[in-house]
Amino acid sequence: MYIYYSMSKLLFTTVLGSLIAFGVSYLNMAKTSNVKNNKVTAGKTFKTATFAGGCFWCMVSPFEHLNGVVKVVSGYTGGKTKDRPTYEEVSTGTTGYYEAIQVTYDPSKITYKQLLDVYWRQIDPTDSGGQFVDRGSQYKTAIFYQTDEERQIAEKSKEKIAVEWHFDKPIATKIIEFTQFYPAEDYHQDYYKKDPLRYKLYRIGSGRDAYLENQWEDKKPSSKDLKNKLTPLQYQVTQECGTEKPFDNAYWNNHREGIYVDVVSGEPLFSSTDKFDSGTGWPSFTKPIAPDTIVEKKDTSHFMVRTEVESTAGSHLGHVFDDGPKPTGLRYCINSASLRFIPKEDLEKEGYGRYKKLFEK
Repeated sequence: MYIYYSMSKLLFTTVLGSLIAFGVSYLNMAKTSNVKNNKVTAGKTFKTATFAGGCFWCMVSPFEHLNGVVKVVSGYTGGKTKDRPTYEEVSTGTTGYYEAIQVTYDPSKITYKQLLDVYWRQIDPTDSGGQFVDRGSQYKTAIFYQTDEERQIAEKSKEKIAVEWHFDKPIATKIIEFTQFYPAEDYHQDYYKKDPLRYKLYRIGSGRDAYLENQWEDKKPSSKDLKNKLTPLQYQVTQECGTEKPFDNAYWNNHREGIYVDVVSGEPLFSSTDKFDSGTGWPSFTKPIAPDTIVEKKDTSHFMVRTEVESTAGSHLGHVFDDGPKPTGLRYCINSASLRFIPKEDLEKEGYGRYKKLFEK
């Protein structure tokens, strides 16, 4: 596995793809996006934020699942060429473009500062030569501001992490004025959904997951804050790996359409479209909404060997078993106390409107 750490992303994914017999079709370039800050859609004013954090595959999901985020697009920004860049051109590191994402969000539900808080937690801000296994100027980190207010917020945020996080090296992330953003080729969009296995292997092999876990493992809310926010049962289940009673919990027999989110972080985890009656007395699902919203760990407690399921916020959810129905054959057995249910009719109001498409016939 050490060879993966010394490869560029292009070579790494080529070798790894051959191992899992992956084939991808190169589609046409999407149209140029030149959004400047405000965009009015269906009576709402949305804003956009543009961030570079290394491989854009790995930057989409952390934002796409946030309450108030409308969409996230992978693309290229910061270059000076006259024509739309291609992935092959940008990957040479000679165009001046960064691999980046553009986040469209509802400022009434999530702020630019909150987006920055999430951004910093996805990167190594001290790396001046790229990110993890990906080396070159196209993989450097940067925040692209669109207004003077955003610039000031970004600068204060950068100063704050430099003081509070006690890094061994100076912060290398640049704050740059936004010019234009070009969406990447279609096969790069929502890559974590299109090929979850290869995506997971890439995150592990690149070194990103190991760094983020080590860097942020002590950044969870304090026990005092969580106890004030959660009920005693919710705290016991999510923070102490507890288990609620079967057939005596909020959602085991819930048949309404909607999604289930992490009671601690609000991150979307499961959909009613994947829920089934397992007869166990706990909510059961065939799969999560997205593969990287779930963290699986080996559990050897109670003289058994099981696979524990956590959210990316570190909440204990339950366990996953291989006795579920088709098409996955899996049973995610989840505690209701670790979940909050959002009915289909409330998705827009709660900031999860992008999940309404799950229930379109």
